[in-house]
Amino acid sequence: MTSRSPTVRRRELGARLRALRVERGLTVEDVAERMEVSPAKISRIETAARGISLADVRFLCDLYGVSGADRDRLLVLTRESRRRSWWQEYGLPDSVQTYIGLEDAAVSILQYKTSVVPPLLQTQDYARAYTPAAGPWLSDDEVEQFVQARMTRQELLGSDRPPDLWAIIDEGALHRIVGSTQIMREQLAALIEGSRPPHVTLQVIGLEAGAHPGVDSSFTLLRLEDVSDVVYIEGLIGNFFLQSQGDLARYRRAFDHLQAVALSPKDSRDRIASIAAQLQP
Repeated sequence: MTSRSPTVRRRELGARLRALRVERGLTVEDVAERMEVSPAKISRIETAARGISLADVRFLCDLYGVSGADRDRLLVLTRESRRRSWWQEYGLPDSVQTYIGLEDAAVSILQYKTSVVPPLLQTQDYARAYTPAAGPWLSDDEVEQFVQARMTRQELLGSDRPPDLWAIIDEGALHRIVGSTQIMREQLAALIEGSRPPHVTLQVIGLEAGAHPGVDSSFTLLRLEDVSDVVYIEGLIGNFFLQSQGDLARYRRAFDHLQAVALSPKDSRDRIASIAAQLQP
């Protein structure tokens, strides 16, 4: 197994259990009746919306006639899906924990941000100034938890096997003063340096590009090895995970278009440096 993220393990386990149920010609209601649980529980297990116990997996293995190495594999997946991970220590919302678990296992991260610096490239001061503004309902302790979790997430890019990060940002986000001009100067300098490693690509969509497919939307496309890719969308009405083939294809096309209209990585760094030079001390 290439990744041991419990989030990915839970998704892989749910997908395998669903495939087994379908192969046996059973409905969600059939399985729920035999387990003496609600159909909703079976659906949530198969979509990784909730975990599952070893006892329940053994029951399903018996029900589906799974034995030998296949049964052992399912039990290993179950144990790994139940492990605690570092992000669980921060008390973050479930959707954020799910995203971090997927991000932690991603082979590549394709991200477009229209109004804020990509999280994996934020400085601590920028994150600390931005988080309470974006979530004014958060307490001081919750803000600090978000900030510290974000800083820990960034260690991913410096790991032995970092994901490829391709981040595209609208120029407007670089002109927006978050915190103070000093914080922004440091953030812009960090963006330039953070974009130099070979596994990080940063592009800026200049204001002169006009309207484009991402002008009113931000999204992240996570490419994973063990489970299907996922599109993650954040907004005031909630955070959403999309993984249908139609949704994935649509967002891949959108990202391809954004790459085409954005400045080259070198020109993007030059644009960032130019914006930083205009900031008054």
